[in-house]
Amino acid sequence: MANSKPMYLNPKAVLHWLIGFGTQHLLRIYISTFFGLFWSLTLNAQSWTADNGNGTYTNPLFYDEFSDPDLIRVGDDFYLTGTTMHSVPGLPVLHSKDLVNWKVISYAMDRFQQGAEFNLQDGKEAYGQGIWAPCIRYHDGVFYIFSNINKHGLQIFTASNPAGPWKQHQLKAHIYDLSVLFENGKIYIVYGVGEIKLIELKADLSGFVEGSDRVIIPRGNAMGEGNHLYKINGKYYITNADNGRLQCARATNIKGPYETTVVSAKETMGTTLGWFTQDMWQDSALPAADARLSMIRQSDQLLGSVPMHQGGIVDLPNGEWWGFSMMDFRAVGRTTFLSPVTWKEGWPFFGIEGNLGRSPRTWFKPNVAQPDRQAPYQRNDNFNATQLAPAWQWNHNPVDGKWQLKGGSLRLHTLPAKDFLWARNTLTQRGVGPESEATVELNSQQLKDGDIAGLGLMNIPYAWIGILREGNRYLFRMFDQYQQKKIDKPLTSPRIFLRAFGNFDDDIAQLSYSLDGKNFEKVGDSIRLPYQLKTFQGTRYALFAYNTKGTEGGYAQFKNFTLIEPLADRTKNLPLGKVITLTNLADRRQAWANPHGMLCPGRSFSQENDVNYQFRVLDRGQGKVALKALNGTGYLTITSMGLSADVRLNREESPGSLFVWQDMLRGQCMLLSLKTNRFVGLDPKTGELYGADWPGTLPDRKDGTVFSWQLVEK
Repeated sequence: MANSKPMYLNPKAVLHWLIGFGTQHLLRIYISTFFGLFWSLTLNAQSWTADNGNGTYTNPLFYDEFSDPDLIRVGDDFYLTGTTMHSVPGLPVLHSKDLVNWKVISYAMDRFQQGAEFNLQDGKEAYGQGIWAPCIRYHDGVFYIFSNINKHGLQIFTASNPAGPWKQHQLKAHIYDLSVLFENGKIYIVYGVGEIKLIELKADLSGFVEGSDRVIIPRGNAMGEGNHLYKINGKYYITNADNGRLQCARATNIKGPYETTVVSAKETMGTTLGWFTQDMWQDSALPAADARLSMIRQSDQLLGSVPMHQGGIVDLPNGEWWGFSMMDFRAVGRTTFLSPVTWKEGWPFFGIEGNLGRSPRTWFKPNVAQPDRQAPYQRNDNFNATQLAPAWQWNHNPVDGKWQLKGGSLRLHTLPAKDFLWARNTLTQRGVGPESEATVELNSQQLKDGDIAGLGLMNIPYAWIGILREGNRYLFRMFDQYQQKKIDKPLTSPRIFLRAFGNFDDDIAQLSYSLDGKNFEKVGDSIRLPYQLKTFQGTRYALFAYNTKGTEGGYAQFKNFTLIEPLADRTKNLPLGKVITLTNLADRRQAWANPHGMLCPGRSFSQENDVNYQFRVLDRGQGKVALKALNGTGYLTITSMGLSADVRLNREESPGSLFVWQDMLRGQCMLLSLKTNRFVGLDPKTGELYGADWPGTLPDRKDGTVFSWQLVEK
């Protein structure tokens, strides 16, 4: 939640302006001051950050796509990079002091140097290809990022400063899903899927040591993909993902033999798979604009690749260990999660003592320096700077000379394209959840016949709104590829405001437009947002311009791009000091403070002013809370570690009365007991009383551990 520092008008200065400059000058100054104030606010608008501001954080670290994360610590600093596929610049490098608040400081790769497909030329494209699954390392004063460009071989990027510049080295070998260890003058690389191999890289990065390639973990040992290699206390560890689980292998010799186990499993944090586009794979041909595509709503109970997977571990200077991994988050893409790590019998289990393999959604921040809260990117852009805001990425390589930042606007020159997905110089930002709203002003006066420009939702299927120039007239157009729906409206002015709203929890979007920037009109039906394996990315907001008649045309001018995140401020999601009721999502019954002294499933209807179903949420500092029943029976208290881990109502507060409130967003929560390190819940099929021995929730949140909470006026 980035802090904004608004500007304020000085009354004495206003009076001085009024007396000394006259009405005309005053008007000009007021306008200038207004826009200065507006952009001081919007450029620093609140954006999702995991930091709750009370000593805790809530996953995901970013509510926008950051897949295949890899993370290292160098002294007191942490550095993170991840997959960017076909988007450029590629391989963002983020910096943090606490593993929770991150800031992008550079990109390791400016553009692709390989093949026409990265330029959307000659009928070739690289959607879902490009660069992925990077490994970041630091050794002897040099930062390294190792990553494979699919079908073009291993790339190595080096820099003395993680903020850049980065130098790129290309190797011919197709080594992917790799991880690297520097040891005793050697550079070891582990790679492979299922069958895990080890190879040595030459010290000068020119190639591999001949004869060093070998299998170290044969197939059949439940190892998957996305390797992360470490040496810890004399042993070698490899983590990777297999069918939605995070596996770990260890050995006393880097060449093996290795034993393996699962260190994280089933943790979806109540996240379902969502909508999916069928028959769209990485090697599939791009569908034509008039293609009929099929989407399905996947099962709420199907785990698939949702659970935490493909991640690794990192240590703190104080000896703590933390885990990072990714999780499929529906149409927003794959997101990054942070987990405490508990070592048990020499294995780094994700989770906390008493609940190994499962991770809290909200937990205490790492015990390091506590910096100010900050979001990873500046997402808003008034295009007044000499460079684009760091959140922007081009869809494939940009065409130099065919775009400019000029006079507070972004100019995109139109080049011939078959449709939206083939448009060159399309500028994108990741869709941000849970909800976000992108707005941009478009001036199409310089478009030529057959040119079209606008704001799109980049996905397959895609949708967009914009302006088409037909001869001397301007035509507003909306196109929804999934519904094969086109809406045209005549325009009297080439200037328009375009808006795309995305609800990434429900996989749905809405397009709208305005002629004055104030009153927006929805256009068309809501847009279904899927995830698919062709672009292998989540939904992106896209500024585009292309020519429909096979020639180069004019240019579009975009101004004042803003991205508003309505749910980024989560301060109201923890009702400290408030009186609430709790309704279990599994059986729709309210939690009842039974005078018998137990928390029980109560009625399935609400009744005002019934204190037997009301609890006050008490702040116990650093994210810890206690819940006190208003009927006088006492505090919710966990009285045992095993069996049912009873949730009782005790007159006196005790350590068993402490919980960490798990913010599930949209008025939903879980209660994590600090006595059992497990969740309060019940089995809705049996009618049993509440206990605090539940490891976590299922994807649909209807297993008895997730509540909706409602404020009661008191």
